[in-house]
Amino acid sequence: MGFGHSPDCYYGCVSSKASSNSLVPLKVAQLVKIPWLVHGFSTRAGGFSRAYGGSSLNMGFTLEDSRATVERNRAAFLKKLGAVDRGQPWPLVTLRQIHSSLIHCVSGFPSSQLAGDGLITQTPKLVLGIQAADCVPVILVDPRRKAVGVFHAGWRGTLARIVEKGVGEMRRWFGTSPRDIYAAIGPGIRGCCYKVGGEMRQEFESQFEYAGDLFRETLESDPIRERYPMLFLSARAPGHSDLPKNIFLNLPEANQRQLVSVGVPSKNISVSGLCTACRVDLLFSHRGEKGVTGRMLAVAGIRPQ
Repeated sequence: MGFGHSPDCYYGCVSSKASSNSLVPLKVAQLVKIPWLVHGFSTRAGGFSRAYGGSSLNMGFTLEDSRATVERNRAAFLKKLGAVDRGQPWPLVTLRQIHSSLIHCVSGFPSSQLAGDGLITQTPKLVLGIQAADCVPVILVDPRRKAVGVFHAGWRGTLARIVEKGVGEMRRWFGTSPRDIYAAIGPGIRGCCYKVGGEMRQEFESQFEYAGDLFRETLESDPIRERYPMLFLSARAPGHSDLPKNIFLNLPEANQRQLVSVGVPSKNISVSGLCTACRVDLLFSHRGEKGVTGRMLAVAGIRPQ
């Protein structure tokens, strides 16, 4: 279950080399089956931006790109998803993202820029969007109540339980039951690449009883030590290495565990296998590209019926 693993559960091009410049949104099979739902995750392929190599689909108003180009990219993406009315894209609601657990319920296009990291709605012909370039984008859908939500889950938002709160906010505003929710956890930096400090591990361990399952450790390599081991002999017992440890956090799994913990059925949760830092050919990665990169967009909206 999930997307990115087989043709039956994944729609979009994830070839080993991003040779195509076509705009192909990533979608989830479980969500494609919901007739009124518009959803998708963008990649870096198929846009009009030149700032990040080739013709890239930058969705964020970054320093290196022009606003007009980003707006053109966004319009093309929404058109590809079918979120258009008489040739014009539906209004796209985004946030000034602040790595929080702040969630807004919207029923129309806001009069001023909202700050936070989550959006929910029941209003048709309105697209909710979250930007990401390593942080995990999450889409929640309630087919019974015809409600959707999008959430930006970096490590701070994950620690603040933003997707848990997202489920709670959908229940508060729309009467959503967690067992009815379908969730899609999009491409983000995964445990293979997301190196963190010991302090972050301690923070997660203070909040989540399953935190030990979210981290892995490796010992740092030391070429000099390996070549001249006699220089590093000590009286310490064998196996008690004093090499520093690398610690890696699996953000997608952290958010999946949160959703399960509040009652979303595991069979309803799709998790992308794509790591942004591994796949800079296909995706933007803030860490993988040393901070100079574009942004992807995760969106959800409701077709009128």
